[in-house]
Amino acid sequence: MILEGLRRLEYRGYDSCGLVVATVKGLKCFKTAGRITKLKEKIAGKELGGSVGIGHTRWATHGAPNDKNSHPHSDCSGQIWIVHNGIIENYQELKKDLIKSGHKFKSETDSEVLAHLVEEMVQKGISLESAVARALKKVKGTYGLAVMSAAEPEKIVVAKQSSPLLIGLGQDEFIVASDAAAVITHTKKVIYLEDGEIGVINKNDFKILNGEHQVVNKKFQAIDWGVDKAQKKGFAHFMLKEIFEQPEALENSMRGRIVARDGAAKLGGLEKVAEDLKKIERLIIVGCGTAYLAGLVGEYMLEEQAGLPVEVELASEFRYRQPVIDKKTAVLCLSQSGETADTLAALREAKQKGALVLGIVNTVGSTIARETDAGVYNHIGPEIGVASTKAFTSQLTILALLTLFLGRQRKMSLVAGQQIAQELIKLPELIKKILAQSGQIKKLAKKYCQYDNFLVVGRKYNLPVACEGALKIKEISYIHAEGYGAGEMKHGPIALIDKNFPVLGIALKNSVYEKNISNLQELKSRSAPLIALATQGDKGIKKIAKDIIWLPKTLEMLEPILAVVPLQLFAYWCAVLRGCDVDKPRNLAKSVTVE
Repeated sequence: MILEGLRRLEYRGYDSCGLVVATVKGLKCFKTAGRITKLKEKIAGKELGGSVGIGHTRWATHGAPNDKNSHPHSDCSGQIWIVHNGIIENYQELKKDLIKSGHKFKSETDSEVLAHLVEEMVQKGISLESAVARALKKVKGTYGLAVMSAAEPEKIVVAKQSSPLLIGLGQDEFIVASDAAAVITHTKKVIYLEDGEIGVINKNDFKILNGEHQVVNKKFQAIDWGVDKAQKKGFAHFMLKEIFEQPEALENSMRGRIVARDGAAKLGGLEKVAEDLKKIERLIIVGCGTAYLAGLVGEYMLEEQAGLPVEVELASEFRYRQPVIDKKTAVLCLSQSGETADTLAALREAKQKGALVLGIVNTVGSTIARETDAGVYNHIGPEIGVASTKAFTSQLTILALLTLFLGRQRKMSLVAGQQIAQELIKLPELIKKILAQSGQIKKLAKKYCQYDNFLVVGRKYNLPVACEGALKIKEISYIHAEGYGAGEMKHGPIALIDKNFPVLGIALKNSVYEKNISNLQELKSRSAPLIALATQGDKGIKKIAKDIIWLPKTLEMLEPILAVVPLQLFAYWCAVLRGCDVDKPRNLAKSVTVE
């Protein structure tokens, strides 16, 4: 069970792993650098019968990914074991004091400090949960924590602070995990812990305690997707499966939310703040990575179509630059997982400054979903591949729905709203036409995948898409790729261009078509090999580029939802042809739950 749960969590981290189990002969631990398969080989044939255990798959922060730094970590005596997701910010100070007290450390990690702190408290003759509570009062940082003790082998104590943690109720069993994907094969009933809470799981029951050590009564929530959503279903990789799931994902994101006749969007999650949204004069969108780039597209949508001033901020920088926020400002947080540490910190900063805080989140019950004032769920099922695909197009779709929602509150006409609504409805079928070109895109990838550098350019709505396309190329195929505004090339980057620096240009038939064509001509004249993303029926593009990927026509504001799909496929096939691990690219994790 632990191995299977860890395998389902590998998208969160996969450079080392381990487990400890309470057996009749005491606590037994096995851990290793590398993937879950290596751990499975290491424990093959070993006697590990037991019904209580903890495990972890790691994304290294403090200490290299090797055997000694792998979790679980123990105290000096090997009687107390912990697994920990997060960062202990004051670990050096704590470690120094513990060493002075005689503690011996075996790893370079910050996490090991927790085991020794609990050991200090247990020596005072108190219960494991009391020891954990006292130890955590000394800690500054974030944690999703699970603790076992040889003195109480049928108990696990868990604790949460800014890292996700849930308890699943199975058939005569309890399962603790950082993500529902690890428990879905056993139960759909879960309880999400809040920051500062401690869970105590025994053989036949469990309890949750707050910061004052008082019992908290919490209700189970139902996971709204099945185990089939976390399977590859015949695809070679989760990423490819999720690329091909995008027509269905967009349908699910739009279902029941478009009122085509009225040219409006019905967003139930925003109804309770609808009147407040009429009064806002400014919107700030925060996100990280792909979510940030989705926010940049949303900025164009909301300003051009809804007449609402928008700023887009990297969540990792938001709270460090003293953002100016007032009662007429709303902050919108974008996060697939709903657990992104920097975005969560930005959310809390915005709330502290009095802003109305909204969210677009995929994971029901996640921390960001719980802490925002209102929001919209993606409803696209789990996204397992580390490189985001269907979450990005779903976020863009919901931002388009939000544009309708806010636009119809403001300056948007009925006719304009109806047109956007009608074109949104067509998107799933249009994406299917693009996916049908996967074979052709694979041939292009074969032609270009051995280049060491790549440039992706676009303008206006498709500038963020160019950046997203470059991000996909670099993160899964390890080709150095840059996303850039086509109009910015003359301001420096064109110095890099030669016959060995291919360019993928987004040149669709829209308001900046002529500008894009001129920019591509400039690049071609410097001998750059060109691939063009073009609108079907555009004869002029053939004079510039020999390699062309054709896209169906849609509204300019919705073009990014189509344009990103062939870029995803191109990046995927480049990675496959270069022999890269597509679903688990090096140094990356799916959900960044530490700052």
